[in-house]
Amino acid sequence: MRAVVTGVPGVGKTTVMNIVAERSGYRIVNFGDLMLEIARERGLVSHRDEIRRLPMEVQRALQMEAGERIGKMADVLVDTHMTIKTPFGYLPGLPEWVLKAISPGLLIIIEASPEEILARRVRDSTRMREAEELRSIEEHQMVNRMAAFAYAALTGAFVLMVENREGRPEEAAERILEVLGYGGD
Repeated sequence: MRAVVTGVPGVGKTTVMNIVAERSGYRIVNFGDLMLEIARERGLVSHRDEIRRLPMEVQRALQMEAGERIGKMADVLVDTHMTIKTPFGYLPGLPEWVLKAISPGLLIIIEASPEEILARRVRDSTRMREAEELRSIEEHQMVNRMAAFAYAALTGAFVLMVENREGRPEEAAERILEVLGYGGD
């Protein structure tokens, strides 16, 4: 099965996904990294930030090829975003052509309280994130839920929402493993 795993920045998605992958044999494919790999193969860019500067039709072609490659994979967790918050509003992270190419069986949204997310972002010295208010984090999670159900309507995928409580990522991973058929030992 192909499962798309998403969450707002700072929710702990990577931590939870690593636990799931380790315990299940599923591999993690980062959608943006795959787009970068394809762009590098074509000699279009040397680093990820350059992708945003490519013509829109080239970016769409990269998205499509990444989706098609993932669509041929089995037992994969696709690390991506339901929506991307921009200065212009929310951008859908999974356009229709990408969803159809990937054909996910499960859409997973990892969530946490806005307070926990904000605290994680403050502690994360590896990223340079813009300051955000709690209300804004809450809104982004709500928008992700709406996008997930719209995507599910297009694909027939199930939607699983998992809470990643502070200091307890194993519990979130266990819920995902259970749905993937690896839990309940």
